Amino acid sequence: MQNNFHFLRILTPVLETKLRDAVISECFTQDKDELILRFDTYGGTFFIRATMSPAFSCVSFPEDFHRARKNSTDLFPQLIGQRVTGIHQHSFERSFSILFTLGFSMVFKMHGNRANLLLVRANTVEELFKKNILSDLRVRPEALNRTVDWSYESFLRSEKDVKKLFFTFGKVIWYYLDRLSFFEVSADGQWKLIEELLQYLNQPSYFITSIEGKIHFSLVRCGQVRNKYNDPISALNEFYQSFVQSDVFDRERSSLVSAAKKALHSLQSSYDKAQKRLNVLQTENNYKIWADLIMANMHMISPGQDRVTLPDFYHANKEIEIKLRGELSPQKNAGVYYSKSKKQQIETRKLLEMSSSKEEEIVNARALLTNIEGATDLKAIRAIATGMKPARMDNTAESVPYHEFEHHGYRILVGKNAQGNDEMLNRFSHKDDLWLHAKDVTGSHVLIKYQAGKNFPKDVIERAAQLAGYNSKRKTESLCAIIVTPRKYVRKRKGDPAGAVVVAREEVILVEPGP
Repeated sequence: MQNNFHFLRILTPVLETKLRDAVISECFTQDKDELILRFDTYGGTFFIRATMSPAFSCVSFPEDFHRARKNSTDLFPQLIGQRVTGIHQHSFERSFSILFTLGFSMVFKMHGNRANLLLVRANTVEELFKKNILSDLRVRPEALNRTVDWSYESFLRSEKDVKKLFFTFGKVIWYYLDRLSFFEVSADGQWKLIEELLQYLNQPSYFITSIEGKIHFSLVRCGQVRNKYNDPISALNEFYQSFVQSDVFDRERSSLVSAAKKALHSLQSSYDKAQKRLNVLQTENNYKIWADLIMANMHMISPGQDRVTLPDFYHANKEIEIKLRGELSPQKNAGVYYSKSKKQQIETRKLLEMSSSKEEEIVNARALLTNIEGATDLKAIRAIATGMKPARMDNTAESVPYHEFEHHGYRILVGKNAQGNDEMLNRFSHKDDLWLHAKDVTGSHVLIKYQAGKNFPKDVIERAAQLAGYNSKRKTESLCAIIVTPRKYVRKRKGDPAGAVVVAREEVILVEPGP
């Protein structure tokens, strides 16, 4: 309601008193949606800040304004040095004009998401602040003045179009009238409410209020009132600050909620995949049984067979068909199945450990989401955000060849690309750092930075391994083999392509890739 006609017609006389005979000395922007006008008056300096964002338009009057040294641009040079001759409020319109000498005027067209500032001379628009609103070039300021018939007879003729007749009221006033059961009373009852309202709007109070969780400027007491003012300029300045803070809070909280939900979804998806794979392993874990049956019945297997049917002594001697590799002996076929069984056991153990870890992470992620959604001020939101962001060691993080993560006090570096992998190893590694890489595929080199006198914790290694898997060609696999070795065993041969290295000694672990 800060742009409502009923408010602007009260504000403009106050501005005229403030700006009488003032000279405009600066007109500049340092934000694409904001124009600052500085006036030198007999009483000192007076600033007008015109915010013309599609999402929020408002004029406010900061007591002081420090112009930035950079990214600041002068606009409307024709006005500099001109004296204010008056202020004109366009009748029944959300716009007003500041009049200057030499026939210039600045129209403040406060039309919601199409708000704009128009430099006018001789009733012709010469220049726009928001140049993308081309239709404003055709505006004729004299035509902005309207004539409206608000007589009782006109009201009766309006019938169900009463909102259209009293178009200047705006959403907040209609919200207020709705709370007074305006649409439930008779026509005479409605007219009485309108007469009382119009009388009140000649000398209203000014409220900053919250309606359905959003900050509003209001001329009527409605919603959850935060403050009440008698001076329109003080009220507008306070509203601007309150709205900006509330808007920043809403946007930052919304961003954190989105990030937390995304992280929770990712954790839940990983957990579900692990459970699905565990179910397969636990219901189809027949490799050891097949190996045992082959070893117990080698006399029944002829050379070159590719399958054999044997009695299963684990299940009441029911017959079971087992595939064989014809080129291998019975003992070696059994060995193949024993090896597969061992791998299944390792995978099962890893999946159980990961599932337990994911369950805890899911609980923590849900608690974090609850905290974000329950935060009530910007300080709390930013404190939560600080805890969610990976730590950076310095302000040059964006220029280094790696992405940096932190886990339980350990720095983990992940190469950005092949060239970054080489640069990271050459410039940012120590021989005692731990080096990780997805086995047999291309991907990022990962380093866990060494801490003197400390061994690398298992959970830190697993976290780094997850990052190595996620930043490789195996990122979509349920389990990924990761090479782990001290940096001193990794070397680059002359002539090798970017990112290619030779590993002298390695250990391989299995993890689920994860961001």
